[in-house]
Amino acid sequence: MRYRYLGATGVRVSELCLGTLMFGAWGNKSADDSIAVIERAMAAGINYIDTADSYSRGESEEIVGKALAQSGKRDRVILATKAHAPMGADPNSRGNSRRWIHQAVEASLRRLGTDWIDIYQMHRPDPHTDIDDTLGALTDLVQAGKVRYLGSSTFPAHQIVEAQWVAERRHRERFVSEQPPYSLLAREIEADVLPTCLKYKMGTATWSPLAGGWLTGRYRKGRKIAPTQRAGRWGRRYDMSLATNRDKLDTVEELALLAEEAGISLIHLALAFVTEHPAVTSAIIGPRTVEQLEQQLGAADIRLPQDVLDRIDEIVPPGRTLNPADGGWDPPELADPALRRRAG
Repeated sequence: MRYRYLGATGVRVSELCLGTLMFGAWGNKSADDSIAVIERAMAAGINYIDTADSYSRGESEEIVGKALAQSGKRDRVILATKAHAPMGADPNSRGNSRRWIHQAVEASLRRLGTDWIDIYQMHRPDPHTDIDDTLGALTDLVQAGKVRYLGSSTFPAHQIVEAQWVAERRHRERFVSEQPPYSLLAREIEADVLPTCLKYKMGTATWSPLAGGWLTGRYRKGRKIAPTQRAGRWGRRYDMSLATNRDKLDTVEELALLAEEAGISLIHLALAFVTEHPAVTSAIIGPRTVEQLEQQLGAADIRLPQDVLDRIDEIVPPGRTLNPADGGWDPPELADPALRRRAG
């Protein structure tokens, strides 16, 4: 396993980060199975684990906490979690407000069974909260020793820049990392997010490098596509009645052929492509089982030759995302008609 510096923090993290979205009710309902995945990942050299309070409504954090307690390796792990998504019926149990952040972090610390979180991230931007208020609350957590570093997830480039400027001008702790979606099928962030992260010396841990299963071989032409929990939760990414998803099927066939010609699996091609970008620190993998983890671990040893990278650019041009739903977040300016039409 290779390690890279997370931005300018001086902290070294593994090129593959273990994501835990599929631990608990949303994926593998066996806590023992999930703990086995964590133990195998750590044995393989992965020292970076990412979770979120919203994953299976806190169950994922509980599983991670139990695994770290059993292993006795908490001090060796860079532990990241996130807050923002709804955590109950209370309309204030969500978002990036000072009020919610202070409640959410205490709940995460309790579920994780730890005294500190290495990287505490805002899961999405919050258009209803001043970024200065968010950074002020997060700065308090750093000063209290409950959090070591701050990060963002799926922030557009202009909001990454705004957060950096506010942190500098208001003397707040700044976001040192960003988690954007990035894969062979979703390359939009190459145009602005990744260059912005480089400019501000931010680490990047990219999520969904296997495009939510599209680059594992599950979704292929001529193969019956069984419904999955992911398809139910993120329907627009999997609805085959959409032309964008049919385009993805065509593209996957070309990429699978390229992987075969290169003598590697499609999974390894996809992961190695993501970590090849100079702005990417780590690719977040999200295995549900140890078997799936084993299929992905080998990608850490692969470097793609220039001719393969050039061929990828021909199949999916730089900066292109085939289905906008793979971008991970609908900006309210696009989703809310009131924000793009004059009143009256």
